[in-house]
Amino acid sequence: MGQPLPLKTRIVNHIISYFGMTVGAFFAAMAIRMFLIPNELIDGGVIGISLILARLYGASYLSFFLLLLNLPFIYLAYRFIRRSFVLHMLAAIVFFAFFLSIPEKLPLFAADALEAIVIGGAMLGAGAGLIIRHGGCTDGTEILAILINRKKGFTVGQVIFFINIFIFTAYGWIFSDWHIALRSLMTYIVAFKMMDIVIAGLEELKSVLIMCSKPDKLSKIITHELGLGLTFIKGKGGYSGEDRDILFIIVERLDLAELKEIVLREDPAAFMAIENLHEVAYGRTARTALKRKSRIKFAKGFFS
Repeated sequence: MGQPLPLKTRIVNHIISYFGMTVGAFFAAMAIRMFLIPNELIDGGVIGISLILARLYGASYLSFFLLLLNLPFIYLAYRFIRRSFVLHMLAAIVFFAFFLSIPEKLPLFAADALEAIVIGGAMLGAGAGLIIRHGGCTDGTEILAILINRKKGFTVGQVIFFINIFIFTAYGWIFSDWHIALRSLMTYIVAFKMMDIVIAGLEELKSVLIMCSKPDKLSKIITHELGLGLTFIKGKGGYSGEDRDILFIIVERLDLAELKEIVLREDPAAFMAIENLHEVAYGRTARTALKRKSRIKFAKGFFS
């Protein structure tokens, strides 16, 4: 087993996590108070239900409804997920509810429907993305979706999509206004995409599997010309039964065209399988080496 992290490192990591969740909760709360509530928009999940109840019984109860509706999901997370996650989830919800209660008397931001959908959705998604990226969660429906996925086999995305469609439909039916329901759905889509960008980042990485006749020669050329690391994977031809080396490479989107050009130049009969990568986690040494190679490559290109 690996050595546990030093106490100082763990404390710093916890401070960074809670600070990130605090900033995310502040952004999300500002988006709701400044853009969603004045334009009668809602989000999905528990936040959406809380906004519906707050519109029915008074905006001052929004934080109360958010805390109350999340309590059953906190218990489910404690029973079936893991206890360390519960602490982060509880902290994120408390931060979020606190910031929702503070700006109650602040002046509202004057925006038309499109501005409210785009700016409000982007702020809400950025805030939620920061919270999730630092290990927290403000919407208990995701916990429910994970448990249904374990029991019934539906994907988490399918469960969340069904719940949110029900919430937006109920919103339009309760207030007899389908325009606000559709505008809320558009706000949710903007928030979802922004949340994905914050969690995964804008950097697009590709994984490439290369099968060719000269893997040793090609690996040296790729390493020399592109400065990329790669891995040899032992494979066997399904039809020929011959043993062969397969090259596995992680490459940035901007280098992909050059990589394909090099491969096909050296071996026109080579086969490449290219996939999108959601995220890549590097160890400390690997990350340092990768950054160093990128800087060397940039310097060579700039000063040549």
